[in-house]
Amino acid sequence: MKQRFTGLGVTTGVGIGKALRAQVDLDKYLKTYIPSFVEDEKEKVDKALSEVESFLFDKAEELRADGRTEQGAILEAHAMIVGDPVMRENVLSKIDATGNSPRAVLAAAEEQAKAFEEMEDEYFRARAVDFRDVGRRIARVILGVPDRDVGDEPVILCGYEIEPSVIANIKTGQIAGIILGAGSTTAHAVIIAKAQGIPAIVGAVDAARAILDEEEVLMDGDTGEIITGPTTEERAVYEKKAKKEEKQKEHYLALKDLPAVTEDGRSVILAANIGIPSDMDFAEEYGAEGVGLFRTEFLFMGRDELPTEDEQFEAYKNVAEKNGDKLTIIRTMDIGGDKPLSYLEIPKEENPFLGYRALRVSLKRKDLFLPQLKAALRASCYGKVAVMFPMIINVSEFLKAKEFVDEAKVELQAEHKDYNNDVQFGVMVETPAAAMMADSLAKYADFFSIGSNDLVQYTLAVDRSNAEIAHLYNHYHPAVLRLVQNIIKAAKTHGIPAGMCGEMASDPRAAVLLLAMGIDELSMGAPSIPIVKEQVRRVRMDEAKVLLEKAFTFEDGEEVKRYLEGQL
Repeated sequence: MKQRFTGLGVTTGVGIGKALRAQVDLDKYLKTYIPSFVEDEKEKVDKALSEVESFLFDKAEELRADGRTEQGAILEAHAMIVGDPVMRENVLSKIDATGNSPRAVLAAAEEQAKAFEEMEDEYFRARAVDFRDVGRRIARVILGVPDRDVGDEPVILCGYEIEPSVIANIKTGQIAGIILGAGSTTAHAVIIAKAQGIPAIVGAVDAARAILDEEEVLMDGDTGEIITGPTTEERAVYEKKAKKEEKQKEHYLALKDLPAVTEDGRSVILAANIGIPSDMDFAEEYGAEGVGLFRTEFLFMGRDELPTEDEQFEAYKNVAEKNGDKLTIIRTMDIGGDKPLSYLEIPKEENPFLGYRALRVSLKRKDLFLPQLKAALRASCYGKVAVMFPMIINVSEFLKAKEFVDEAKVELQAEHKDYNNDVQFGVMVETPAAAMMADSLAKYADFFSIGSNDLVQYTLAVDRSNAEIAHLYNHYHPAVLRLVQNIIKAAKTHGIPAGMCGEMASDPRAAVLLLAMGIDELSMGAPSIPIVKEQVRRVRMDEAKVLLEKAFTFEDGEEVKRYLEGQL
């Protein structure tokens, strides 16, 4: 049936193929499932956990061997979720209450998914689908539900959420497009789409509900347009676009190993943001020149006790070794009221964004902070490692954190554990207070990394996850640009490098302004690296400075954005 829909295009390109509803309906299987005795149900869970964990690790290796490193990394992360003792204990406790193993598995997975959905960080909110995916996979094994046969023709995956395992089971090149009803741009389905150049549209709620299996679909990742039941003329137009974009893909692949240098010789480091060690596969594939942000929160989540020093050390060491002589910047734990963990016993807050979180927690919890610092210091023997502290608002917090570093070194010496004494410690400048105090902080810090997401949010008093006001969130706002310039200027004055991690760093037009301000490093989701690199290589510094000077004459962020779009 011919219909038109629109959503938000997040990966460029056009897709042509038959629709494939991405989720198997388990309801009919659950309704006919007859539970056995409680102990038998628990035995079924243990058997399914073992089977799924082995399958996921084997499948991850198979995908990597096939060159699909991003899917392999995701399934490896899923295998770790399945093997987590906390997951098992949660399921078993629910079997005691319900006596139904598949429903217990789904309930435990949903519980963890909802905990992630309540988090402020979009990256971690988007991980909720991974827990649901794992839960459904385990439940399918218990229920005896076979994997779906998708045939050999090009398909356009469609659903409100699309489980990463669905994508992993489809051959390379067979996915012609992805349509998501959910709005997250950091969902693994979108990450895979960006990695493989698959057109993707998010926020297409109506399309996700209405499109039927086997319908012919055209989609445009640039405009967000979706057409079902297209005419011959419409199909011809899309086929012409597809040929043109294939040439552009080849162009981006050719940029991977080229340096990020302007036409007149100014270079900038383009690094990757990662959340788990396996994200390094993305970073390497897109030519990242280091890790500008290693979010360590994932190590603390999905468990009922703090990760040990050795557990953290292995994770940091893994990344440092893969990164070699390129810098790995480890951000200490950024968890608090917005990312609740039961074992931290942090009371629920009315405004967690402004509450007890990040370094504020670490400075009061030696049992949390010292093991993390010791693990990072130990990992520095295996690669070039730096550490940065989040949510700083004054010099005294940074100096107090450095006191903990000194204590960590003393303990390591007493324990005869090796570490590199040259590890640098920096400030993640993400509060307006830190931005205004940058000149003072730069006297003590080894480097700055500007956390653009929170800096924009706090400066503009805009919660970007609030749909009613998300349109006000704009990193081109003159107030934000002035703060960023102040931070970089302070860093230059005191001879320390200044980088940026966050959404603004992945915007190629914003990168030109940041170059003019003197930025040294830009860290972003790995798939954005060649796009930003292309823009960097096209510009001259004298042009960039003219653009920056003009940008400061505008009084509104949208005016700045439109001006840059016109010029670049």
